[in-house]
Amino acid sequence: MGIPAKLKTHLGSGLTTVCRCWAVERRDGVVYGFTDHDQALSFGGIDFKADSGLTAKALQQTSGLAVDNSEALGALSDASISEADIIAGRFDGAEVRAWLVNWKALGQRVLQFRGTIGELQRSGGAFQAELRGLTEALNQPQGRVYQKPCAAVLGDKKCRFALDTPGFSLELPVEVVDGSRYFRFSGLGSYKNRWFESGRFVVLSGAAAGLVGVIKKDRKQTDGRDIELWETLRAAVVTGDQVRLEAGCNKRAKACRLKFDNLLNFQGFPDIPGEDWLMAYPKRNGVNDGGSLG
Repeated sequence: MGIPAKLKTHLGSGLTTVCRCWAVERRDGVVYGFTDHDQALSFGGIDFKADSGLTAKALQQTSGLAVDNSEALGALSDASISEADIIAGRFDGAEVRAWLVNWKALGQRVLQFRGTIGELQRSGGAFQAELRGLTEALNQPQGRVYQKPCAAVLGDKKCRFALDTPGFSLELPVEVVDGSRYFRFSGLGSYKNRWFESGRFVVLSGAAAGLVGVIKKDRKQTDGRDIELWETLRAAVVTGDQVRLEAGCNKRAKACRLKFDNLLNFQGFPDIPGEDWLMAYPKRNGVNDGGSLG
């Protein structure tokens, strides 16, 4: 993006009134604004705080496919970015935008950087975040893997299964919790054993609202149901917090056909030959007519 004419003229005057502004938008939609100016600024529907202590190193940008790198440094504060939110992973992959702004005429600004937060470290009441440019996505492996299990994620644009279909998700309050990883619910007897296994455990309210865990075990008991997550949620979940349980998919064609009736959108190759078939060789006493080995 080119520099607007008025801002370019201002920069060329030799006497400038410019500052930097950053906007951080988490994946849950929460937006934070920061500026290195000594007064708060506001534009584009975002309030940029001046007392956050946030600074950033000079942006390193290239015209090729190399990743644009920078770092954001700042103090941890409950009024802006808290250590609890960082621990909970709420800033993982958050979108970052940085502007050069004429603070006397806020319409004179240029977007200098757009990307995401990469590695994020905290220590001594401060944080240091790696900023990754848009070209980072071009460095990721692309293409399709030929494998028997489905490569789609249940409910995504490739799978196309609607998780709000009755019987495949439900919202309910937490009844018994142990360490934000083990949960017990009463009832739910209408769901088959292991129905939610490999599904998502989404926290809807409380200190862990917005966090998502993957269900490792779902066991139907005579007096209720036991749910265990693969990893402990990085914020406290207490009795009464609202959660959503989503049905799990084991990525097999049989489950796609019988459980979800969605075989048409199955993204795997269930009939691809296995390693035993690839290593097979003709035998004198075998059937070598070129027919099926099944």
